[in-house]
Amino acid sequence: MEQKEQHTQQATGLPRIGEKAPDFTAQTTHGEITLDDYKGQWFILFSHPSDFTPVCTTEFVGFQNIYEQLRALNTELIGLSIDSVTSHIAWIKNIEENFDTKIEFPVIADLNKDVATKFGMIMPESNGTETSRAVFVIDDKGTIRAVIYYPLSTGRNMDEMVRLVEALQTTDEHGVSTPADWKKGEQVIVSPPKTTEEAKTRMESPDYECTDWYFCKKNI
Repeated sequence: MEQKEQHTQQATGLPRIGEKAPDFTAQTTHGEITLDDYKGQWFILFSHPSDFTPVCTTEFVGFQNIYEQLRALNTELIGLSIDSVTSHIAWIKNIEENFDTKIEFPVIADLNKDVATKFGMIMPESNGTETSRAVFVIDDKGTIRAVIYYPLSTGRNMDEMVRLVEALQTTDEHGVSTPADWKKGEQVIVSPPKTTEEAKTRMESPDYECTDWYFCKKNI
């Protein structure tokens, strides 16, 4: 079973949550970038199937709309598809003209599929060269913190991109977890107590809102 899982991982090239992001050097609409360029800051690397396509166009407008929110969270954006720099530039110009949106983040021109392969953005069962709608959230230590895949027909939710980064950074800063549908400023979940005495103390403390001994929230 273990050998089979290892073989599957090698075949798909999909990095896992908690692993270091694969090293890369890539040509983009902002010139050459490398993984080292993002030391000390978070970034979201996302792939799109192709330039000049409707759903991808709405996503690029959406990503640009949240770009300032992400930058306020020390988080950069990097787009990617298996198109040329020339194609990217022409499409970005088209988006600016037709949707009054200037794309400010770099877009990787991954013609040799090097970055897409390292990040498992091309499905092994696919005969095409389109990259999937993949999202990788990578923290300021170069560790992959979240991986999300969407089908080609479904555009991504931009509010979730911001919420996810805020939740991960809140976990890092306060050592807590976040419940379903959590938004910044709401109560967080604390880990279950390790002793009966700790459980009793927590249940009686005004600092916690406990539904049961194992389920407590608090404000931060």
